[in-house]
Amino acid sequence: MCDGCHNDLPWIGPLHDLDGMEAVVAPLEYAFPVDAAIKAMKFRRKLFYAPAFAQLLMAFFDELPDDIDALLPMPLHWFRHATRGFNQAAEIGRPIAKAAGLPIITNIIRQRRTPFQSGLAASQRRRNLAMAFSATGAVQYRHVLIVDDVITTGESCRQLARVVMAAGAEKVSALAVARTLL
Repeated sequence: MCDGCHNDLPWIGPLHDLDGMEAVVAPLEYAFPVDAAIKAMKFRRKLFYAPAFAQLLMAFFDELPDDIDALLPMPLHWFRHATRGFNQAAEIGRPIAKAAGLPIITNIIRQRRTPFQSGLAASQRRRNLAMAFSATGAVQYRHVLIVDDVITTGESCRQLARVVMAAGAEKVSALAVARTLL
């Protein structure tokens, strides 16, 4: 990314508190041009954005706790994954895991097909995600890093963190490209 483009991004700072999470890093506001790029990646298969987002996020990796020992891309339900053809969080997470030398957790699934979160109020998001995730075995890592594209209310991360910790992790942190300002 050129310096001009980098400077034009809607930076809002790397840290954001979220209940149930050790740390959260989401350095950009979900606003133009970031929102347009994320939508293009997710809905128009512009996967060239994923390594760019990963590179951008790696610059903030030092803001995360140093005891993270595994990475978990936000799971998609199998139907949405099949329809879309990819998991955008996995596309962003793979280069991060490789650069950081972290294994990727694959035994946490989105078991329930939920409607899109966009456009839902916080209470609707909570109901939408209740019992959405499950573990198909124990998590053998102490501190898991959830990677996602956007954090809105944080409900997806909170619900996923509960499942990860119930499966054996002690701590969960999150890393996302952008977050909405509520």
